Parts: sequence; C-alpha cells; structure tokens
Amino acid sequence: MRKQLWIEHLQTIYGAPALARETADRMEKAFSAFEGIPPRESRLTEKDAILITYGDTLTAPGRKGIPVLHDFLKARVGSAVSTVHLLPMFPYTSDDGFSVVDYLAVNPELGTWEDVKSLARDYGMMYDAVINHISRSSEWFQRYLRCEAPYRDYFITADPEADYSTVTRPRALPLLTRVRTAEGDKYVWTTFSEDQIDLNYRCPDVLIEMLRVLLTYAGNGARFIRLDAIGFLWKEMGTACMHLPQTHAFIRLARAVLEDYAPGTMLITETNVPHKDNISYFGQGDEAHLVYQFPLPPLVMFSLLTGNASRLTEWAAALNAPAPGTAYFNFLSSHDGIGVRPTEGILTPQERQVLVDAALRNGGAVSYKDNGDGTRSPYELNINYQDALASPEESDDTRIARFLAAETILLSLQGLPGIYIHSLLGSRNDYYGASVSGIPRRINREKLDVRQLEKALDGETGRRRIFDEMLRRLRIRREQPAFAPDAAQEILRLDRRVFALRRTPKGAGGSVTVLINVSGEPVTLRGDIPAGPDLLSDTPAAGAVRLDRYACKWILSGGKKP
Repeated sequence: MRKQLWIEHLQTIYGAPALARETADRMEKAFSAFEGIPPRESRLTEKDAILITYGDTLTAPGRKGIPVLHDFLKARVGSAVSTVHLLPMFPYTSDDGFSVVDYLAVNPELGTWEDVKSLARDYGMMYDAVINHISRSSEWFQRYLRCEAPYRDYFITADPEADYSTVTRPRALPLLTRVRTAEGDKYVWTTFSEDQIDLNYRCPDVLIEMLRVLLTYAGNGARFIRLDAIGFLWKEMGTACMHLPQTHAFIRLARAVLEDYAPGTMLITETNVPHKDNISYFGQGDEAHLVYQFPLPPLVMFSLLTGNASRLTEWAAALNAPAPGTAYFNFLSSHDGIGVRPTEGILTPQERQVLVDAALRNGGAVSYKDNGDGTRSPYELNINYQDALASPEESDDTRIARFLAAETILLSLQGLPGIYIHSLLGSRNDYYGASVSGIPRRINREKLDVRQLEKALDGETGRRRIFDEMLRRLRIRREQPAFAPDAAQEILRLDRRVFALRRTPKGAGGSVTVLINVSGEPVTLRGDIPAGPDLLSDTPAAGAVRLDRYACKWILSGGKKP
C-alpha cells in the first residue's frame, strides 16, 4: 500500500509510469534509515499555540541564540505556548535565512542540533523547509557550475529568449540569472533573488533528496514542517508556474511519506496568495494539515483602522470549516510583512489603499510585485503590526488597546494561533535595522539583548503591558475547550463596530461568546448574548453588554472557569 500510493502521486508529477515506479523503488531504499521515528501527537487542542521566532531574535554576549531563547521561554513564558516555530536555522547567505546553504546543518551561530533537540524536550517544534530554492553558495549549485552529474540537472537551465510573461512574479526582480559554468554561460531560474536558485523537481534526485530532508527534520523533533513558498515548486512554460497539479501531488507525496515513516508529523503550507488559491492546499484533506490564514492580518488591520468590522465579519462568515484533521493557521504578524494580495476579492482597490497609506504614514514601507506587463502592485506592507494600527501622534494607550484587540481576534478564531515573538514582546518598528540593512522586512526583525529585554519586562513599560496581557490571555484560552481548533464557530452580526463570534466545543465544556470592539467609541450590545462570566475581566455579563473602546470579552456559558 505504501509504495502504490507513492507511485500514484509520482505519476501525477512525472507522467511516466515507469519513471514513477523506478523513483518509488529508489525512495524506499533511500528512506530505510528512517524506520522507527517515534510517532507524534497529531491532534490539536485548545492548549496549542505557536510562537514564531528566529533562533537569534534574543541575544546574549558569548552565548548561542537557541539556548538563550530556550532559557527565556522556560523562565518567562512557560506553557502559555505549546510549540516554537524556529525560522530557518541553517547556514545561509542572504534573505535572513531563506537562502539555505546546507539543509541538514544548524547554523553554528545559533547552536547545534543538540540545542534544538533540548528545546524540543520542552516544546513542540516547527522547522522551516525552504525547498523551492537553495543558496548559490551551496555545494549542490557549485557542482552544477562545474557541470557534474547528477547536479547538472538539479537546477532549471532556462532560455533567456523564451516568453515568461505568464509567470507569477513575487518580487520586482529578474526571473533569470546568468551564471558562468564549466560549459559556458547559462541562465538559471531565480524566483526570489540571484542568490536563491530554484530547484528542478523534474529531476527525481532532487525530489528524493528533499523528501529525505523532511524526514530528517521529523527525526530531529519536528512536530510541524513549514513548506516555504511551496506554490512556486513546479515550473511549466506557458503557465503562471503557481499552484500547478505537480506541486499539489508533491505535497500529497510528502504527507504520505511522513505518515509512513514519522506518523503525526504535520505539514503547513506557506502560500501568500488570494484566499481561494491558498485553501486549495488542503486538497481533499490529503495535502497540508494546516494552511496560513493570509487574509486575516490585513483584514484585522483594516477593521481597526476604520473602526468597522463589516469586511472581517463577512469574510469570516463565508469560511468553510476545513476537513477533519486539518486547520487554519491564524496569525497577524510574522518575519515577513503584511500581505496585500490575499485581500483581492475581499477589499476594493480603494480599501487596500487605506492599508498602504496607513503603513507609509506610520513609518513603514511597501513592497511591490511585478505584474509582467510593466506595472506593479502592492505585495506586502513592511511594518511592525503594533505600529501598523496607530499613527505616531496617537497615544500609547490607544495603540496598545488596538493591538490587544487585534491579538484577541487572532486568539479567538477557529484554527491554530501563531504569535510572532515581536508581538508577544510588544516590539515597535526597528528603523535602524531596516535602514542599515536596506531590507524593508527588517523593520520587524529586531534582535534584542535579552538582558535589556528583561529589564523592560520588569519595568513600567509598554512591552510589559503587552507581554503580561498576552500571556494572561493565552493561559485563559488554553483552559477552554471552546478554543480547540476544531470547535464550532458561528459568526455573529451584532454591530458593525464589533467583531463577534461564538465558539462551541465538540465535547464537554461551555461555549464562549467573543465580543471585540474595533472602534474608538463605546458600544452597548443587546440581544443574542448569553449570560455568564467574562473570562477576561472576571465579571458577570448579562442583558445589555457595554464594550468600551477596543474592549474585548470572552463570555463563558455552560462551562466552568478554571
């Protein structure tokens, strides 16, 4: 059964039955060393929440980044989060880790595999699989330049005279890069930059190598594996080279291999694209276990900037619950910017411009994509999420209140929440990092001296206000079965200024009615609101409910407070 399923997926990828069978035979031989990887818990519960971080976001003189992070989490965060997503922790040459030199080594500046596995003893782990491309400094590409077999087939040698106008371009950079090889100059496919060389999955050696990488991550403690930029994996001339059937078949194959050798390991796909394309990566419940909820960050931002939750409410009400065993991965902020494209078909061009104008007004920048016809469109907003919600002249109280309202929306929705470390720590725009590097995304990738951070968390600071309250809400959330990823969700339409929903667990436990005022004015609600304690304020709610500006309530009915 194992090999037959592999062959089915391989036939979709390669089209040739004989090649599919030969590749499956080679896979079985290559993966024999992975027999016996211990199974992992695959059921997600209300106790699951993921912290997203680089391995060196927290620093200390003379120490490696991962042990510093581990000590901080044990001392300050504890069980408020269940899992740590370590962004690319491998040796790299550019793009803050996303131009990987060696997939199987830990960057020595961060630590060792033993440090990673030590962290994995206290937390679940998510590792990045940056498998669309590899650094031009990698051994694989250097051997391509020397025209050695089989590496001469590991990359896509392209014709510079061909028509690439249909190809989706995430960045306004050249698609092809000229390189000098032992056989003369050639052009290779480089979707993201000249230092990130796309891999050629038409070559079975590449496919087998990358599946072996995924199994290595599972064997080294990964509960989740994030497939970075996976939508670009397969290239076919005359198409957009995005979301092609071969890409979906590769994900199904990867899932099948993991289920065979490392059961319980979950795949999460990263595809910063419009919603319909994004959720296609659930497949028929046989592809990704989780997909990023990319429309959420810009829609929450739009709601809090305008004081109107209508667009967010309409979008959330139209969401279909994913198949059993799958879930949305909800997030607001990450190492990347706030994607604009996912709002296509949800916000009008004028409404998207509200986001662009706010990002520029509030100290951020805007990155653009090349449309292939000589025009550009906003691709993402490069700004810290807290700063995205308030202009510099607004008060700290207003900015923090909006930010906590945004994060409470994240914590309330059906799915698994992911909290970026700079959101948990109450960070602001890092103008210095963005300016010195010339990399707009570094405005939200600041490295923090852990000693200075702890002083701020022990003082009367905005960092402490946000950190303490985020931890408190995470701990309240993890005690309520209504916040399990698969608990039912009903979107309520009570007032355009209020984002409201009700979560109801499948088994024991009470339902939680969520009320979040996205506006700067008080709102009084009457109607479909059951009586019960507000878990956030520890006060009763009954009859008419008053929400102060940016106030949040989790009203429990039929259950018990922890």
